[in-house]
Amino acid sequence: MADILEYLRWRGDVPFSNMGVNPVDALIFSTLSYVNFTDFLPQEPGEGIPLGEAVPRLLEAPDIQERIRVKSDIPLLRALAESPRFADAELTFYQDVLLPREQTQFAALTAILGDGSAFAAYRGTDHSLVGWKEDFNMCFQDAIPAQELGLKYLLRLAGAFPGVLRLTGHSKGGNVAVYAASLCTEAVQDRIAGVYNQDGPGFTEKMMKNPGYRRMVPKIHTYIPQSSLIGMLLEHDEPFTVIRSRQIGGVMQHDPYTWEVLGPDLVRAEQTTADSQFIDRTIKTWLAGMTQEQRNAFFDSLYALITEAGADYTNQLAQPKRLLAYVRTLSADEEMRSLLFDQLTKLYRAARQTQQGN
Repeated sequence: MADILEYLRWRGDVPFSNMGVNPVDALIFSTLSYVNFTDFLPQEPGEGIPLGEAVPRLLEAPDIQERIRVKSDIPLLRALAESPRFADAELTFYQDVLLPREQTQFAALTAILGDGSAFAAYRGTDHSLVGWKEDFNMCFQDAIPAQELGLKYLLRLAGAFPGVLRLTGHSKGGNVAVYAASLCTEAVQDRIAGVYNQDGPGFTEKMMKNPGYRRMVPKIHTYIPQSSLIGMLLEHDEPFTVIRSRQIGGVMQHDPYTWEVLGPDLVRAEQTTADSQFIDRTIKTWLAGMTQEQRNAFFDSLYALITEAGADYTNQLAQPKRLLAYVRTLSADEEMRSLLFDQLTKLYRAARQTQQGN
């Protein structure tokens, strides 16, 4: 089955003025936002650089391997630069913020398309532990720093660009896109043609009741793979579309490169898998059994355990020296050990409860 790279070979020669924006385009811009364009794109809204010019220069950078999320980003960048549909898009307003002490990870870029509209793409969680901690914070905070930065980004973009707006994002980026669209002014909301949330987590109940969110629901397009884990977290009030992935199941379905494409659309599936539904109910039951303070204490303790072992990125978590450091920390800190053990026991009980309810 085709993917986004096949889509570029099939539809890459059709300009946006001839064929309007579709869900695959939104997924491509979401994926592009993961690439580190620091020093290659303007940091302020205004004049941009054609994608067909910016990307070839980026690919020649000596640190290009450090600027991409996965190896598939390289062929995607090359295909975009060679595609008449995307090559003329003006890339602008690139932002990239990583503040470990403030537990903040945010990045975004905007593409001005040939049809005169602007597509703002918010980056999802990267490989930094700060980004993952910010995701955990969603479980007990009504707003996280990335969401607030996403709102400010949209308002600045809207002030500098007078045309039609679209927002997109994968994973946490999808959540940030929905948040920004929901909390911006009504005047900006009226200019938003669509918000594309690709397997991004939901929100707290407070956000579900927000008038701005309620107003934007008809414009929100949420897509989750059959075995979705991330996108099923917290609450969604907008309808979502289940799509197919080449991966059989599990967290690997979260990768946008595995999502199946047919023509200008993502391939639909009837429903999420039983495993996805099981994990969703288990986590919701577990979180419902905790107060906001308990959620805060648990995730803060888990993050402290990891960072005290010297890890900064997710690929460092399972290194032998880190595992030994975890054991030493837990042995010396009885309060942390007791807190983590207590909540993980409750998670196990929630899973048993979910299983017995089936």
